[in-house]
Amino acid sequence: MIYKNGKVSDLQIAYIGGGSRGWAWTFMTDLAMEEALEGCIRLYDIDRPAAEANMVIGNHLMARDDAKGNWKFEVSDSLESALTGADFVVISILPGTFDEMASDVHLPERVGCWQSVGDTAGPGGYLRALRTIPMFVEIARAIRDYSPDAWVINYTNPMSLCVKTLYYVFPQIKAFGCCHEVFGTQQVLKCIYEAETGDKIDDWHDVIVGVTGINHFTWFTSASYKGTDLFPVYRSFIDKHFDTGINTKSDNWMNSVFESMNRVKMDLFNRYGWIAAAGDRHLAEFMPGDEYLKDPETAHSWQFSLTPVSWRKEDLQRRLARSERLRRGEEEIELVSTGEEGILLIKSLCGLTRFISNVNIPNRALQIPNLPADAVVETNAVFERDHIYPIYAGPLKREIYDLILPHVENHDRILRAALTCDKELVVQAFLTDPNYSAKCTDRAVTEKLVDDMIANTAAHLPAGW
Repeated sequence: MIYKNGKVSDLQIAYIGGGSRGWAWTFMTDLAMEEALEGCIRLYDIDRPAAEANMVIGNHLMARDDAKGNWKFEVSDSLESALTGADFVVISILPGTFDEMASDVHLPERVGCWQSVGDTAGPGGYLRALRTIPMFVEIARAIRDYSPDAWVINYTNPMSLCVKTLYYVFPQIKAFGCCHEVFGTQQVLKCIYEAETGDKIDDWHDVIVGVTGINHFTWFTSASYKGTDLFPVYRSFIDKHFDTGINTKSDNWMNSVFESMNRVKMDLFNRYGWIAAAGDRHLAEFMPGDEYLKDPETAHSWQFSLTPVSWRKEDLQRRLARSERLRRGEEEIELVSTGEEGILLIKSLCGLTRFISNVNIPNRALQIPNLPADAVVETNAVFERDHIYPIYAGPLKREIYDLILPHVENHDRILRAALTCDKELVVQAFLTDPNYSAKCTDRAVTEKLVDDMIANTAAHLPAGW
């Protein structure tokens, strides 16, 4: 890196999963809008043609007159060539295909276990992790060997287990996980404040929140806007609008398989007193399965979607078509803020600014003192030049600790299962998962389900399975 006049040039970023048809374009957009950073993005993907397409798209974007960033995109043939000399590493990969994810999400339905996302908690998250962890073992070893001093930013799910694997393999790694679910809840609070007070919040970043928990099951212990405590504002809105909820993007939650009316998080606030700070689809999967995910009708009564993998397959075809249009110059990426903070964090770690954001890292500083030190937790942290300082979040209140602990324990089980090809640990994870165990406690039935789910993803698992 070269520092001059408040800018950083010759920044080297290795992008693992650089053939992404979605997140990569978000990253490109933010890079193109930031004039204080410039350098080279090395795209590495097992699907080289996809990385080559993004190289063309990225270089075309940076050549536009309205692009403030100055970046060169190139394709790397190996992890070694991508990582050697890298200042930052971005990881955004899809473990397996949507065929495997269809099994992850939908096969448990035969025992009545419904999943609204299926990539983090529960059977879907656990099987996805079995595919993902061996890949992250390889990535962590490569980072250790070729770029041990690089900062590593993970966007891949299951977030907690991905970050946990990186530190398990390479304890000195400088890795953290980024997730935008918290931002969505800050935007919900912005809309509620405006509805309740009539005042305008120009930037949702001005909603200051205390963050605690684990990825996709995060909670706000405090929330304020310019001195106003937002908890009473939130409570007042819920008292009047609990039955209808609120959507920050549309009046009809059914317009998108990702939308909701945020009634699950409102219900959790009424029950536990903290603001649940992820999308309702994610939150529901961490709770007992006889509550929000009892069946599809119950989910719909809470006004959130069960996202079918068939939709993801259709969406992939749309994104493939868009990739081709972008590659050919038949469509342009619109340069508007994406709302992501990755570039702001990179700027801070380069020393250009100081920033506070939520981040997924091990609990080594005991930022949540009543969770294990090796648990990957999501709290706020201060980002400065070459440092991340976790902010003390305090202990979880007992009721929320009891909700979170089974998932932390299953993170340990699934990591060990993936490393040792131990099916019994997977069965134990199923039987102790709050969503699954509310629907099935029969060990023999669970063992058969685990066998079938493993068979359906065997092509993407180590030979030991």
